[in-house]
Amino acid sequence: MALRAHGLTKRYGSHNTLVRAVDEVDLEAPTGQTLAIMGASGCGKSTLLHLLGGLQRPTDGQVWLGENRVDTMSERALARLRRDDVGFVFQSFHLMDELTAVENIELAALLAGRSPGRARKRALYLLDRVGLADRAMHLPSALSGGQRQRVAIARALSNEPLVVLADEPTGNLDTAATLEVLRLFDELHAAGQTLVVVTHDARIAAVADRVIAMRDGAFADDNRLVGTVYDGRR
Repeated sequence: MALRAHGLTKRYGSHNTLVRAVDEVDLEAPTGQTLAIMGASGCGKSTLLHLLGGLQRPTDGQVWLGENRVDTMSERALARLRRDDVGFVFQSFHLMDELTAVENIELAALLAGRSPGRARKRALYLLDRVGLADRAMHLPSALSGGQRQRVAIARALSNEPLVVLADEPTGNLDTAATLEVLRLFDELHAAGQTLVVVTHDARIAAVADRVIAMRDGAFADDNRLVGTVYDGRR
């Protein structure tokens, strides 16, 4: 199992102002699965993703990434885990404006202790894999939104992570750019990469093995239309 959570809860505030951003969520994502978690803005999707990736600590519950229990790790161990085993893809790309596409990708590998030669070789390979080999020396400002998101996905893959967590990866993209990213996710799925994508975009379902609806911090009831868990490839 690549990723699993049990009773995962995140609360903010207290008493009359208590908000359950994530409310006792149970989740399993087997190795190689693409899982889409859908729901309206504010339903807790992004908070859940941050808990799964160790960017936030839960109030209650457990998170396991492979054989590692994430919620009990020290900050130092969490930093290593995020660096080595988790690839993050964000809605706003989070590329460094002063670095070229290849430099943005190789930076993660360099920070993880890879040699400059190995990091550059991996970055060039990934740029080719996402169809941007001819944009290696371009700054983000010279790339389209879809191209920047593909660079961000390549960066997330730079350390061959156990799981890639994507937070609204098509939220800032037009239709054409969205299709570029969806095709790439489909290719990653076919290659056996474990993906967890939180989104309100129904098109994500086309490249997912499972789609789970989330509402008010919890997974919705399966016997309701909004809570249906289904095979996205039907």
